[in-house]
Amino acid sequence: MDLPAGETSSTPVEYEPVSVKDLLVEMKDTAELLIDLAYSAVLHRNEELAAEVLRLEHTMDVLEIRAQMSLLMAARSPSDAEALAPVLSIVTATDQISDAAGDIAKIVLEDIGLPEAMRAALPDAVETLVRGVIDDRSAYADRTLGEIDLESETGVRVIALRRGDDWLLNPGPTTEIHGEDIAFLRGPESEIGDVYETLSGRPYDPQLPDAARIEDLERAVDTILHMKNLSELAVDLAYSSVLFDDAELAEEVSNLEVEVDALESRFEAWVLQAAADAADPVTLRGLIHLGTSTEVISDAAVDISEGVLREIEVHPVVQLAVQESDEIITRLAVAAGSDLDGTAVSEGVPDADVTMSVIAIRRPGDGWILVADADAELRGGDIVIAKGTRTAAEQFDGLADA
Repeated sequence: MDLPAGETSSTPVEYEPVSVKDLLVEMKDTAELLIDLAYSAVLHRNEELAAEVLRLEHTMDVLEIRAQMSLLMAARSPSDAEALAPVLSIVTATDQISDAAGDIAKIVLEDIGLPEAMRAALPDAVETLVRGVIDDRSAYADRTLGEIDLESETGVRVIALRRGDDWLLNPGPTTEIHGEDIAFLRGPESEIGDVYETLSGRPYDPQLPDAARIEDLERAVDTILHMKNLSELAVDLAYSSVLFDDAELAEEVSNLEVEVDALESRFEAWVLQAAADAADPVTLRGLIHLGTSTEVISDAAVDISEGVLREIEVHPVVQLAVQESDEIITRLAVAAGSDLDGTAVSEGVPDADVTMSVIAIRRPGDGWILVADADAELRGGDIVIAKGTRTAAEQFDGLADA
């Protein structure tokens, strides 16, 4: 793995008594952030984000080595080895995801080729992800995210922090930010500029598109965004299928991979068609790389869930995660005429008397609907992926039955 100038990956890694469960959760969060940063770096032509991908890739390498050490310590018999084999496949697949994210970042860092019109083709609804260094004099410095309350005030979220070599994933209300922290902000373009300037003390200077719009390129960008979102969902469901030993979630990972493969075929066709109208077709080369890496990520998600699909018994170190976790991801089928049939879902929240968050809907004939991207209405025959507490999941499942 190549790191930005001045960085090294030769730091020795020593065994630490960390549970495999904790490592799996951290690897899952790291993989999801890697994918998010890598695609954002490409879509917004941002070299700083691309460089952060390589740093985070190094962090993932360390997590993988520690996971391998923990697995070796946990295997005390042939039956242990058999039960831990699916977990080892997770480590291998995670390495594939990490490498694919690094390859995506290198499209920007090595100037493999991206069309100037790409930024213009981004849908207005796509949120912006930016990287900023927190100024010591910032109004946000030395305060918790709960005190700042950015998301409710502006819609901008701090999705991660880097403090030196340490990454703080999924920061919460009690997380305190300090001067010199590297903050990763996601939110609407209309609001993120003011937040960035308050945080960093520097003017916000987004790259604006200056090229003509190309219809086929717009279709290609829309498709790669959908592929990116489906791949992220596949990774999330794959890890969850292992942590919760859920064969139904593992089956949906396979369904997502089939959808991504179909989208990649269309994506390549639109890129080739766009080449006919591009001033320099070579600049489209990076898009082909992007499609290939996206397929690698979805394929790796299938590898993560393979042990569940093969019905290999889950090792106790993974079962512990199920026992300790209150929030779960669940899959349910909406029966025609059930209480959920015709229920509106807005920003992931269903109009039902349960505290569940709908992540995605697979609708026969229509494919996948990512609810975060659009409001929807549940229909009979829908396969719904939702997140919430165990109690809420049981109530939600009851509403889905006729």
